[in-house]
Amino acid sequence: MKDINYFHLCKRYKVQRSNIGEFEELVLLIVAIADGEAYGVSVMNDINAQTGRYANISAVHSALRRLETKGYVTSEWGAFSAERGGRRKRHFTITRSGAQALTYVKETRNRLWEQIPKVALKFPE
Repeated sequence: MKDINYFHLCKRYKVQRSNIGEFEELVLLIVAIADGEAYGVSVMNDINAQTGRYANISAVHSALRRLETKGYVTSEWGAFSAERGGRRKRHFTITRSGAQALTYVKETRNRLWEQIPKVALKFPE
């Protein structure tokens, strides 16, 4: 296996050394899956449905703001909706940097998983 270190991967994917937490990774994955149709409540519901993990709306909104600050997502306001009492949804889309960050995280995790000896994960029942 080719020896690839953290700094090489960051350079390869042009990812700044900005840490992305596990919850931010989940939110970013859901935004990527939604392909431009992601908004706070949909992200929260999808995390709950896809992972069985409860995510509250405040945590989702905070993560979306952090991801936008890091340049991993962009957002724009949707149209006014009578069914929402005249309020608009803020739709999020993954950016090229966000996609590169996800690729970096996936490759890093895969590289680490491949290094675990097979016997290390076998436990008697």
